[in-house]
Amino acid sequence: MNITILGTGVYGLSMALALSKNESNKITMWTESSDNIKKFDDYKKHGVDAFNGVKIPKSINITDSYETALKDAQIVFIMCAAKYVGEVSKKMKPYINKNQIFIIGSKGIEQGSCRFVHEVFLNNIKTKKLGVISGPSFAVDIANEEPIGLACAVKSHEVFTEVSKIYKGTNIKLRESKDMIGTELCGSIKNVIAIASGILEGLGYSESTRCFLITESLHDIRALIVGLGGKKNSILSFAGVGDLTLTATSTKSRNYTYGVLLGKGNKKKTQEYLDSTTVEGYYTLKSIYQLIKRKKIKMPVIDLIYKIVMKDEDPIKLERFLMEK
Repeated sequence: MNITILGTGVYGLSMALALSKNESNKITMWTESSDNIKKFDDYKKHGVDAFNGVKIPKSINITDSYETALKDAQIVFIMCAAKYVGEVSKKMKPYINKNQIFIIGSKGIEQGSCRFVHEVFLNNIKTKKLGVISGPSFAVDIANEEPIGLACAVKSHEVFTEVSKIYKGTNIKLRESKDMIGTELCGSIKNVIAIASGILEGLGYSESTRCFLITESLHDIRALIVGLGGKKNSILSFAGVGDLTLTATSTKSRNYTYGVLLGKGNKKKTQEYLDSTTVEGYYTLKSIYQLIKRKKIKMPVIDLIYKIVMKDEDPIKLERFLMEK
């Protein structure tokens, strides 16, 4: 099957590597920069440092042309950063066709509008052949062929059936969902909770306390999913408890690492990390905070994390909050 992946960040690259294990897949990647094409050639020769030197197969092509990337594509993955989904979906629109399936792997909520990524995409491209993938999956683990489970929320079972075919023979297992809102919300808010979990470690608390936070957060997230029109059982999916547990407990998580720095109180190092690293949870926190205020949904844990991250309140308040709740 002809597959196009829009975005050459580490997650897009890891997905290309996984899908290349199915020999019937023909993969093209799109990048916005010609400089990334040169870098891509280096990945084929010398490997990707972030993946412990795993090389990109020569069979995977790359282009900076939307027309070339989309011309023969049957399944199109949107893997750019969430803040670029609106721009990318507008620019790709002239080159798509009605038979193509679109799968969104970008995670986050649009700043300002507070729309989910799939809503941003649908605002520009009207289609029922749409899916969202999310689950516990660091890019390096996908690239190193560790077994991975992902939720795939779709508009129709036919879309799931077609997408499942391209994962045969790979290290990724898909599980079907019909809840795009719940799947996307879980994939976004887990980055915010990961910051809070990191704060607790930075303050010197143990795994027990961090799991206390995670468990409390699961209840709150489930209530938020329902409040926004999703299905409560999505919290039990790969995208829910699976991704939250991974992101909120691992030093591989940039959000968790950022939280640790916040908890330790070194403002200079914290700001330097934020300036040099993409911490999705920082930006998602702003959107989630705005969203719950607009919808008049009470979520005290988000209110407190917002105050600590954005208003410079004392991180120790997080421990007090857990004990008071």
